Formats: sequence, structure tokens, C-alpha cells
Amino acid sequence: MQTHNLGYPRIGNQRQLKRACERFWAGKISREELHATGRELRHQHWQLQREAGIDLVPCNDFSYYDQVLDMAVAVGAVPPRYRAVAAPDRYFAMARGYQQGGIDVRALEMTKWFDTNYHYLVPEFTREQSFAASPTRLVEEYREARALGIPAKPVLLGPVSFLLLGKEKEDGFHRTDLIERLLPVYLALLTELQQAGAAWIQFDEPYLALDLSDTDHRALVYAYGTIRKHFPTLRLLLTSYFDDYGDNLATALSLPVDALHLDLARRPEQLAKVLDHPDLPDRLHLSLGVVDGRNVWKNDYRRSLQLIDRAVAARGSERILLAPSCSLLHVPCDLDLETDEEALPPDIKEWLAFARQKLDEVVTLRQLALDRTTADGRERLRANREVMDRRSSSPLIHRSTVNERVNNLTEAATRRKRPYAVRQELQSEALALPLFPTTTIGSFPQTPELRKQRANYKRGEVTAAAYTAFLERETERVIRWQEEVGLDVLVHGEFERNDMVEYFGEQLAGFAFTRMGWVQSYGSRCVKPPIIYGDVYRPVAMTVRWSVYAQSLTERPVKGMLTGPVTILQWSFVRDDQPRSRTCTQIALAIRDEVSDLEAAGIRIIQIDEPAIREGLPLRQRDWPAYLEWAVRAFRIASSGVKDGTQVHTHMCYSEFNDILPHIAAMDADVISIECSRSQMELLDAFGEFAYPNEIGPGVYDIHSPRLPSRGEMVRLLQRAASVIAPRQLWVNPDCGLKTRRWEETQPALVELVAAAALMRQLTPQDRV
Repeated sequence: MQTHNLGYPRIGNQRQLKRACERFWAGKISREELHATGRELRHQHWQLQREAGIDLVPCNDFSYYDQVLDMAVAVGAVPPRYRAVAAPDRYFAMARGYQQGGIDVRALEMTKWFDTNYHYLVPEFTREQSFAASPTRLVEEYREARALGIPAKPVLLGPVSFLLLGKEKEDGFHRTDLIERLLPVYLALLTELQQAGAAWIQFDEPYLALDLSDTDHRALVYAYGTIRKHFPTLRLLLTSYFDDYGDNLATALSLPVDALHLDLARRPEQLAKVLDHPDLPDRLHLSLGVVDGRNVWKNDYRRSLQLIDRAVAARGSERILLAPSCSLLHVPCDLDLETDEEALPPDIKEWLAFARQKLDEVVTLRQLALDRTTADGRERLRANREVMDRRSSSPLIHRSTVNERVNNLTEAATRRKRPYAVRQELQSEALALPLFPTTTIGSFPQTPELRKQRANYKRGEVTAAAYTAFLERETERVIRWQEEVGLDVLVHGEFERNDMVEYFGEQLAGFAFTRMGWVQSYGSRCVKPPIIYGDVYRPVAMTVRWSVYAQSLTERPVKGMLTGPVTILQWSFVRDDQPRSRTCTQIALAIRDEVSDLEAAGIRIIQIDEPAIREGLPLRQRDWPAYLEWAVRAFRIASSGVKDGTQVHTHMCYSEFNDILPHIAAMDADVISIECSRSQMELLDAFGEFAYPNEIGPGVYDIHSPRLPSRGEMVRLLQRAASVIAPRQLWVNPDCGLKTRRWEETQPALVELVAAAALMRQLTPQDRV
């Protein structure tokens, strides 16, 4: 029985990669220094996994930005617009855009990696798409590992999933039509890896966890049949994760691979389906993903061993591999770094396992599966069982008043009092906003000085009074600046907040926190998800003080800014001892209380951000209705306790909404803002075809890129928007919050945004489209 890992966090346990990338982008270190940091991290991670006892250690799971972008570069799927950028700069130009030396190109689109909070770069394909192998980096990293004595297993994004993750940039073809052109390039990459000594190759085909067409099935059969024909001795491990194989199981079992990975953390019941399948090949090894790679809870050895024992009884231990359920990219690096007992109390910490600890769990399960009768084995099982028992019986988890409130919810609590058409008239009269009203999504840049003040305050080096005075000055400064620029609806800037989820979690009961629990969201952007361990409720008001202060500084409306219940749920590590829907409803009631307090304090516009609502959609369409019912209900619980004249906004970004638009409309937010600039308003077409009834703010400024859009570019985007959405429904705003941008980028971009809206107001109705 062998152990392996599907992937390891690449940011480093101190976020070394983040800092190196950002220093490189700022011109503070050389490309060689950046690569030296990457090489050092790879070596550390390989050796760490080997020392833990992992038999097959992944390589090529490292990336300076995104693994899908890496695959696009490796197969030469580089859109023509980037050819103007010098080769060394092309990679980051695709990721972040490029605006230098007279060259101005936008970045690739970015969207969510299945149902996670990780964002990937979307490959672009044309009918005449050509591919070309670029194996250098793949081979060099494999040789690095071999030189260290690491039994490395190269990881490749499978050819069919690579195509399906992309987007057609012109009509008349489907991207899987390109499989015959793409496959020779994969064969070339595999040739180089085999010649370098690779024996195992891990092919990630996560689309096998989705509903696939007959064409997709044929592409899979063709791809892996061709690979096997050319490489009869190469050992192929096929992985999928985040769900079971479902209707794709027969195809997966028919593919000529040596091992098939099962995500048994998400779908433990699929093991029986696989073992009982009449077409399960005798030769096939099964990789059992028994350790949860998506969440932070300690493994229950008893449950995992039940699955392992069943597989061993059916297949023999020699045909079983043990692994995490998916790449450990989605969890923090090392629980041992958490030494702050105030943030993470010991009695909660003992329930957890991060990436490094999950490797130990995999190896321990292998040892226990082979022999659990030794004294050491019995002790490990006893200690694990005691942790499980302490957690399940802990008084920290349950609160009867919270559950009584959930149980007593009425249908009236999920509905605004009157329909949108009536509310719109009341809000229009009260707010008196112009056509194409301008606003931002919420946050403004968090400068080094701001972060320094926050850190000093947390260390006790700055008094609460001094810190509050500093935040008041920053808030007043940004209010005055927004007035000067001419924005119509202002925000307070969120300078008191560290993260849009962590900030709320810190003030809600039922949450615990880490100091070093960083997880990559995209590129160099890392987040520190809270841990929901128990029943959630709001002890005190969370945002009213700063919203009221900001509103006192201006006659213009200032939005109250909240994070919605689904997003708080999705962007946290969620307790696994009750349905997610129930936890989400608890959060929704806490947010509802905050909304009511904001309204009572005189805030006329309240934004409840839900960027993760599409992200939470299950991968299988059969599971959509149940999720959408409770997710939409949660938003409505949070937002429906206000008067008709109070305007409720929401924000969503970097997701495809076409297939759930009726449910987005059912959320009944008065205004929704969405990401649209990278896709050049493509996403808005679906809202137009659906005849979305409420108001909408399609983003015209891509804040995830340092590139600054021109006024003309924004006007063109707004004209495109006005061609599918009635101008009286349109707002003008950036794609997302501005927290991660610099002031020298933000200020000119927003000046142009306001000017673009003013130009749109001056145009005749005919010229607006």
C-alpha cells in the first residue's frame, strides 16, 4: 500500500512566494531572485513530504501564479495579443495585464476553480487554435526533485479538463473539438518527462466530477487511449475530486490508466459503487482520498479505516494507494505555527489538521490499515477517538437559543414587504440619484501605513484611542476625496477591516481564528479563512459605528457594507457536524440583525456582498435545486427585514451566472454589481436575455490588474451594457473592492470612471448603445 499526495500549498508557510512575487512586480528584486525563492520553496515542500513518509511526492504542482495558466503556457495556448510583450514578461502579462512601453493588453479572464475560493486564469481558444510544447519548466522541476532524491510524480492538468476550463473566443466550434490538435503537444511533454526518468504521471481531470456530454466522453476515451498507445509502460494516475464520478464512472473505469483516485471525503459512498461496478478492471489500483484536502478538521481514523478495509478486502493492499482527497492547496500549511491560544484555543486546536498534519494522517492511516494491533497502533486509535469524542460533546459548540430561532423562522422573514417595482419608486425619490449613478464596491486601498497601524494596535503598541483616531482620519479623507471626484454613492473605505469574512467572523460567536492559516485565493492574494466550529450568533453590532460616522461627514448616501451569509460560509472552514444549510441560516440571522441596526441608524443603502453564491453551487446539476433554495433563502433572511425605501445592494464577481439567473433574480436585491470588464461585458448578455428586472452595476474597471483602463474604454463598455440593459437600470462601478490596489492606480481609474458616467449621461439615447 503506497501513499501519495495530489499537491501541496505553494505560497510557503510564511507567504514567502507572495512577498517575492509582489517585490518582483514592484521592481525590488530580480527575476533570478524570484526564481530562487520558488526553487527554495519547492525543495522545502518536497523534502517535507518525503520526510512525512509520502511515497509519491507531486512535482509541477508549484506555480508562480496559477496552475491552469502554467498549463496554457506549457502547451503554447498563448493568445496573440500577448506576442507584443517580451517573452520573459509574457507569463505575468497573461495573469495581470500589461501596460508599458506603448503596449496595453488586458489580462486573461479569471473565475472560480469549481466550488472553491481559488481563482484560475481562463484559457482562450479559437477555431484555428494552434499549440506548441514548452516542456522546459516541467522537466527542470522534475529533475530538481530527482536530484534531491525525491520520488517525484509530475502532475499535469488533463487535456480534456484543460480544454473544458477554457472559453471559445469565436463562434462555430466547441473547445473539445481541439483535442486532436492538443494531444500531440501532451505527447511531446510526456516524452520529455519519461526521458528524464518519470515513472508515474498524475493527470488531473476534475471535469469528471461534472455532468459531461457524449462529446466530452469521446474526447476522454480518445485522449487516454492515445496516451497509453504511445506510452505503454508509463504509470498513469487519473484524479478527479470535489464530487463522485456519477454518470462518468463507466468512462473513467474504461480508460487505460493504472490508478483511479476517489474523493472519499466529499463522497465516501462512491467507494461501494466503484467496488461493485461490473466493469472495474482487475489491474486498476484505487487511490483512496480519505483525508479531507478541503477542510481543516482532524481525520476520524475509525471512519477512514472502514473505507480502507473495505477496499483492501476487495482489491488487496498492493492495489491501494492512500492520499488526501484533493490538492492541499486549499488548506493552510502547518498547524504547529498556531501558538496564539487566544485566537485559537487549545481545545479547538486539537480538533484540527492543516496540510503538514494531513500528510501525517495519510501515513498513519497506512500504518494502521496494515497493522493496528501493535501497542503504538492501539494508542493512536485511542487518542484519535478521544479527540473525536471531546469535540462532539464540547459545550463550545451548541447554543439552544440560536437553534430555537432557526427552527421558528417564518416565510414572512424571507420576503421584502412589497415588490421591487414599488420599492424602486420609493428609493428613486428618496435618493435622487442621476442616470448611471456611480459608486465603488466597498473597500479602498489598504496602504502599508494602515497595515502597520493595525499590526501595532494588535501588538498593544498603539492605544485603542489612537488607533480609532487614525481610522477616523482615514475615513474622513476618503469621504472627502469621493465627494471631490464626484462619486454619487460613497463608501467608508473599510479601513478598520482586515478581510471581508475574517472581520465579521471575529465579531460573531462560533468562530475561531488563526495567525498563520493563509490560503491562496489567486496569484499573490492570500486569505486567512475563519473556522466555524459552533453555533453562530451576533453578540453586538459589528459595523454600525463606522457607517454612522462616515454618513455624518457627508450629505451624499454612504453604503453600509456587509458580507452575506453564503460568502461567510463559503470562505470559512465550516463545521462538518451539521448541514451547511443550517450553519448558513444561523449566519443569515446574525447579518439580518446587523442590517436592521444599520437601517435604524439612518443608513439608506446597505450592501450585502455575495461573491461566493455561484461558487457554492454543487458540481452536479441534480444537487442544484436544494442548494439554491437554501442559499437564496439565506440571503433573503439577511436582507428582508428593512423598509421598502431602504435600498439593498449585493455584489458578485468572477463566476458564470447564466445558468442560475432566475435564482439571482429571486434574491430580490434592489441593485446587483458584477464583474464584467475582463470579459468585455460578455456576462451581461445573459442578464439582458433573461430580462433581469432589478438594477445592475456591471464592472468597468478590472481591479485585479494593475492596468488602468481609459475613459474611452469604460464608455465603450457602458455602451455595450446599455445595448442589453435599460439605462435607467445601470450603475457604474469597478469590478470588485479596491483593497488590494494602490492609491496611485485607484485614483486615476475612478476619476475616469466618473467621467465615463458623465459622458454617458450627455449622449443621446441613440448614441448610448
